[in-house]
Amino acid sequence: MDNFNELVDEHVKWISGIGADPTGGTTRLLYDEHWRTAQKGLKDKFEAIDLVTSFDEVGNLYGKLEGTKYPNETILTGSHVDTVVNGGKLDGQFGIVASYLAVKYLKETYGAPLRNLEVVSMAEEEGSRFPYAFWGSKNIWGLADKNDVIEAKDTNGVKFVDAMKESGFDFKKEATSIREDIKAFVEIHIEQGSVLEKTGKQVGVVNSIVGQKRYTIVLKGESNHAGTTPMGFRKDTVYAMSKMISTATDKAYTKGDPLVLTFGHIDVQPNTVNVVPGQVTFSMDCRHTDKVVLQEFTAEIEQLFAEIAKEHGVSIEIDNWMDELPVPMSEEIVNTLEEACKEADLNYTVMHSGAGHDSQIFAVHVPTAMIFVPSIGGISHNPAEDTKLEDLVEGLKALIASLYKLAYEEK
Repeated sequence: MDNFNELVDEHVKWISGIGADPTGGTTRLLYDEHWRTAQKGLKDKFEAIDLVTSFDEVGNLYGKLEGTKYPNETILTGSHVDTVVNGGKLDGQFGIVASYLAVKYLKETYGAPLRNLEVVSMAEEEGSRFPYAFWGSKNIWGLADKNDVIEAKDTNGVKFVDAMKESGFDFKKEATSIREDIKAFVEIHIEQGSVLEKTGKQVGVVNSIVGQKRYTIVLKGESNHAGTTPMGFRKDTVYAMSKMISTATDKAYTKGDPLVLTFGHIDVQPNTVNVVPGQVTFSMDCRHTDKVVLQEFTAEIEQLFAEIAKEHGVSIEIDNWMDELPVPMSEEIVNTLEEACKEADLNYTVMHSGAGHDSQIFAVHVPTAMIFVPSIGGISHNPAEDTKLEDLVEGLKALIASLYKLAYEEK
């Protein structure tokens, strides 16, 4: 393991350079030329260490090290190859190169595993080019509906279907069976938060992924002259919104971790200095690891908003357009990852993920768990996204130890 620092640094620079933006960061979107270059480059690397490579119908790339005793059982590891626009150098792509390096090390050190050990570079997770997320993992499990993307276009007017076919791929055939050989999935990823950094831990073993509820809320009152409309006669939507946000946020602080509540977008109309705002649209994002707590808290907030709207004489429309349940990771795989970290004497903790990942799609179908490494300053989806090299290497060591237990040891 003496040259892990050099290998990790070299591979992170290589893959993040594919689609590098002149202003910093990386832009590599589903089915664009940089996406094709990255998948082809990864395929070449997989084949250089004698992995059996294949693409599925939609462009997920696989590299398999075949097992000697249980050829019908596969331990899968990897992440997504796409980025956000002008994203960082690690999100998704570190999970792929770390998985490749882990399998390379295991093969060179221990030879063939008992079970198949397979790396996946998933086609897409971010939803950054087309209005659809988890295209890669949802297709693996037969969850993607082509009707959701058949008419989709990117910001340049390019159709999803045209971009896909230009890249040499097509929709998954209805008759294609779902894989039954995958016995476990392990994804390594940057935390995209600051828990590990603030607690001084180098590795996180993820035991759950939060549920998310996202809303668009519209308040309609009455636009009127800022100078001639007395305070008591106003139907001021910004004032009503401010009471809603303030009260809801106070309740979130009282509820405490792991609940989080965010108001991230506000659109005021007419958005003029001398007019009482007659309409405001704002967003709300609420997350928790317990579905009951999440549902009860958001129901309380919805009722609170309705009461405040009535009090201020404005109408309210609440659109709960995302309602994703929390996803627990496999207790068995979490325990295996913990054992691996303990035996390797790694500085780890058990934690939940506050962001969504491909693992939440996998976890419904196969035993799944995640490994996190720290994010400096908690920054992600940004050219400033970074992790100390020594922390990336510790994460790689955790992955190697975990995959060894899953693929090389008898159960």
